[in-house]
Amino acid sequence: MSMGTKASIDVDQDPSGFAAGSVMMLDPICGMTVTEQSLHQTQHDGRSYYFCSTECKKKFAANPTRYAVSASVVVPALDQPEPAAGTIYTCPMHPEVRQDQPGKCPKCGMTLEPVAPAGAVGAASVNHAAAPAVSAPAPAPEPEPEPMAAGTIYTCPMHPEVQQDHPGNCPKCGMTLEPMLPELGDDDNPELRDFERRFWWTLPLTGVVFVLAMFGHRLQWMDMAVQSWVELVISVPIVLWAGWPFFARGWLSVVNRSPNMWTLIGLGTGAAFVYSVVATVAPQVFPASFVSMGRVAVYFEAAAVIISLTLLGQVLELKARSQTSAAIRSLLGLAPKTARRIRPDGGEEDVPLSHVHVGDLLRVRPGEKVPVDGTVTEGGSAVDESMLTGEPLPVSKRVGDKVIGATLNTSGAMVMRSDKVGAATVLSQIVQMVAQAQRSKAPMQRMADLVAGYFVMTVVAIALLTFFGWGFFGPQPSWVYGLINAVAVLIIACPCALGLATPMSIMVATGRGATQGVLFRDAAAIENLRKIDTLIIDKTGTLTEGRPEFERAVPAPGFDADEVLRLAASLDQGSEHPLAETIVRAARERGMRLDKPEGFESGSGIGVRGKVAGQQLALGNTTLMQQIGVAVDSLLAQAEALRLEGASVMHLAVDGQLAGLLAVSDPIKASTPEALLTLKAAGLRIVMATGDGSTTAKAVAAKLGIDEVYGEVKPADKLLLVQRLQKEGRVVAMAGDGINDAPALAQADVGVAMGTGTDVAMNSAQVTLIKGDLRGITTARLLSEATVANMKQNLMFAFLYNALGIPIAAGLLYPFTGWLLSPLIAALAMSFSSVSVIGNALRLRAVTLKKR
Repeated sequence: MSMGTKASIDVDQDPSGFAAGSVMMLDPICGMTVTEQSLHQTQHDGRSYYFCSTECKKKFAANPTRYAVSASVVVPALDQPEPAAGTIYTCPMHPEVRQDQPGKCPKCGMTLEPVAPAGAVGAASVNHAAAPAVSAPAPAPEPEPEPMAAGTIYTCPMHPEVQQDHPGNCPKCGMTLEPMLPELGDDDNPELRDFERRFWWTLPLTGVVFVLAMFGHRLQWMDMAVQSWVELVISVPIVLWAGWPFFARGWLSVVNRSPNMWTLIGLGTGAAFVYSVVATVAPQVFPASFVSMGRVAVYFEAAAVIISLTLLGQVLELKARSQTSAAIRSLLGLAPKTARRIRPDGGEEDVPLSHVHVGDLLRVRPGEKVPVDGTVTEGGSAVDESMLTGEPLPVSKRVGDKVIGATLNTSGAMVMRSDKVGAATVLSQIVQMVAQAQRSKAPMQRMADLVAGYFVMTVVAIALLTFFGWGFFGPQPSWVYGLINAVAVLIIACPCALGLATPMSIMVATGRGATQGVLFRDAAAIENLRKIDTLIIDKTGTLTEGRPEFERAVPAPGFDADEVLRLAASLDQGSEHPLAETIVRAARERGMRLDKPEGFESGSGIGVRGKVAGQQLALGNTTLMQQIGVAVDSLLAQAEALRLEGASVMHLAVDGQLAGLLAVSDPIKASTPEALLTLKAAGLRIVMATGDGSTTAKAVAAKLGIDEVYGEVKPADKLLLVQRLQKEGRVVAMAGDGINDAPALAQADVGVAMGTGTDVAMNSAQVTLIKGDLRGITTARLLSEATVANMKQNLMFAFLYNALGIPIAAGLLYPFTGWLLSPLIAALAMSFSSVSVIGNALRLRAVTLKKR
């Protein structure tokens, strides 16, 4: 018996394209709609099961009991209903993934598809015309915004070893955990939006508190005691709302015994705020020596300013980090959304890419992207594979040749068989490599963070010693003095200047770099670039222009070079091939008059033929010349010499006789030789790694004086090259412009992208050269050296301030001078340290960035 009752369809053809009278079934493996006419079917337990492909049939045969429950008749409808309650969702690529709610497959990231309500094994006999009368489950309620896929793993950008299956904060540094593999279109960052809102809403309040604290006693707008209450009211939303995430992270650092900057910020701002609240609400508990200008000193402005500065730093950091996942989203966006599938009956349909299975026949029309990896079974074309190889010239594809998903079919139609889908495709593997490379190296910790743990413990220890030292040995009221001075130590240790030390240098340096055509994505790039000793450079688009240009025509005896170019260009007017466009453009730029071709024919990947001005022409490779019986021996040496120089060579035949050669090449950028000489003089080891053929790669390397060359390398090979050099102890920079460079750009200590290249490359790299000029690397290295030196100076100012301020706050000078920390000294010292840091950072705007 057949699985389910057959449904008669009273229409000429179902909207899905199935013939009248077809029985609509579900493939029990992938959930796709099939009919009983499917070529893929089997029997199990006395019932018939139908499949969309051989692959699904094999999976069912391996474990029929597991999948039998998923088969049922489907009633076609013009309007797709919402999934019924109890619907089971599964992955087309991994049918073992099954859950009771929509989402993404935790193994490959594909959208899960509804199969059937749990336990629904029966079928329905329905007349299509009477479909509205069918009793059906009520539509599901409007879905909530889709959460991250079940099984998503979250990790810390700073500590990749920290991984968990739910969102949260890193127990080591307090940073918000991020999904290891972002989803396409998931470019919204709730944490960034939250911090921006907290920052902008409280920034005016911070400004008011700061002005009152610095100038209120001079302007005498109100009584000083009243001013303390005003500052308290204004500071409450800044500290308790805007600063709440920092206190939460500080507490987490204590719970996890991992002191960091959040510990110090939480202790410092918390101590300043609590101390100031007590000083405002109960000033009588303080000794008279703490009264200045009519009130007990308060530190509301210190807490507010530190929180606002920290929020600003977090906003800038989150924006920079969002570019990391942008690289992966750009890669995910390369794949087409649909594919043109050929059904067994010869009909065609557009299906979502997630519905394509191994073995499906797919039609790829001119201008479309190849949907998945596969093999050409019919027709031929020229396919642009630069996203994988970096080669600027399209590759001819004929029957039996392999094609790669997301590459562009430039001309000609072809039919292909899908061999790899989902996570098995080359594009998916590149995505995984980029994600893994980005996780394998955390951004370099800022120098302030390197000492934060020790600094925090030292400050807390000094505060405790101060409290007990004054309590046991100080004058009466000794414990009051001990408590106040201990709090003063925590207040003076607030990282105001420390927090400004590196961000100010980075901010000024990034601005200076932008004026020089160099864009830095984050602080780690500026810190690491000065250490680089090895530079791996891609060829196409980095050393060269990245686009084919006509080089020259070599005439055979009896022909003229200009006439060879004119005839070839006239014939190529009928071709859509990029090389044809190059030849036509070259002829028109030279003012040549082109004739209209007649009887134009395009051979699949070998060349073109036609008539021009009554002459029979053929233009293509040696295979085409052999087919039409034209000897090429007379120009064989010249052709080989052009190939050794890195050019692509085409032969032109006129009326069965060889007329000449045309060479097209990717020219070297005018700025490249000077840039390489400068980089070599700086002691860098230069390595070329390209997807181009070895002959072309060596030819370009010889022209530029590059000794170490790797040709015909795939994205994974470039990644392995970077990793091998890093294991040898080299500090590696990678310069490239293509999608094929993305994994290596992400893995390198510093990735350098050409601004003239792809968005994927720029999102994967930490440095972008706006004009695509390699001389920018020298400029960036000099700026890196100056910036790191400036950061060290700033940190020196910040720590010097703490080294001087903390002993005074602890009361070490009291036995000798009677000094205790007063609000005036604290305010002046804190302001002076911040001004010193800012002023020193601004010096970077005038630093000289010239070759040494």
